[in-house]
Amino acid sequence: MVFTKGIGRVATASAFTAVLTLSYGLTSIAQALTLNGAGATFPKPLYDRYIAEFTKKNPDVKLNYEAIGSGGGIKQFIAGTVDFAGSDAAMTNQEIAQVKKGVIFVPTAGGAVSVVYNVAGVNNLKLSRATLPAIFSGQITRWDDAKIKADNPGVKLPAKPIRLVVRSDSSGTSFIFTNHLSAINPQFKSQIGANKAPSWKGSPLSGKGNAGVGALVKQTDGAIGYVETTYDDQLRLSTALVQNRSGQYVAPTLAETNKALANVPFQKDMRVDFSNRAFADAPQGYPIAGVTWLMVNKSYAPDKAAAMKKFVQFVLGQGQSINGTLSYTQIPSNVRVQALQSVNTNIASK
Repeated sequence: MVFTKGIGRVATASAFTAVLTLSYGLTSIAQALTLNGAGATFPKPLYDRYIAEFTKKNPDVKLNYEAIGSGGGIKQFIAGTVDFAGSDAAMTNQEIAQVKKGVIFVPTAGGAVSVVYNVAGVNNLKLSRATLPAIFSGQITRWDDAKIKADNPGVKLPAKPIRLVVRSDSSGTSFIFTNHLSAINPQFKSQIGANKAPSWKGSPLSGKGNAGVGALVKQTDGAIGYVETTYDDQLRLSTALVQNRSGQYVAPTLAETNKALANVPFQKDMRVDFSNRAFADAPQGYPIAGVTWLMVNKSYAPDKAAAMKKFVQFVLGQGQSINGTLSYTQIPSNVRVQALQSVNTNIASK
């Protein structure tokens, strides 16, 4: 079981099945309609699969999801120009207050942020808890720096500058990454901090979305950046081993991500306290990991309300079996039960 501790006592599989079965008794959708969403690029490969599988079974519903970054998705959701949004950094109380039709948070998956690099001849690069924040705060600027050498004894590192590659858009992936670096390094926290749109030091290269960052790293000699794990697999990028709180150097595999997210402290509204050390700096597994959410309104036109409930039911039910095939973790059954109950109870027809 992934995310072994959630809210309250663990719900049984039968309890979840009962809630899901009851949910599918909702009035069927009479005619074709469209639901539009926008937001995080972190879960884009997963959401594409959710949508493809859901629409096969529900051809009367058309779903669109534009991966524009978490910040952009939240802005459009607040403006009411989309029916739902995706974000790896759940909305703040100030943002929630701006949504006229209310917000329900639906956690859909967990995932890792890989540190990817382009240094010829260097495999399995190790980056310690001291070195990684120093690179991304501009304190370490060359690959042959003594601190990187100390992390990688016996490895021939080139005498060339480091080219940082970061996100150009407001990004939940950036938030997960900087939230971890802030948790392990006070200087990084004070200079840059946890942010969807960090103010980076120096003049880093920037790419739009995870795909844009990955492409820049792949084509830039001496580059280092960060992407959601599915993208480093797709682009065949070299991935660093990152040191966790226990001192282990860990790769961003699904198994290690599950270990890191085993004790995610979900709150009653399904958000997470990002400052909680169990989340920002897990002692076991791959330490740069996070959760991604769908955010839906509490009020829709009757046909959209029915369609949105049906889609969320799929995501929290059958859709979870897709997660692992794309290196995302599943949300535990007890958390899914509460999220589904919230959707079924709080989404109303206007």
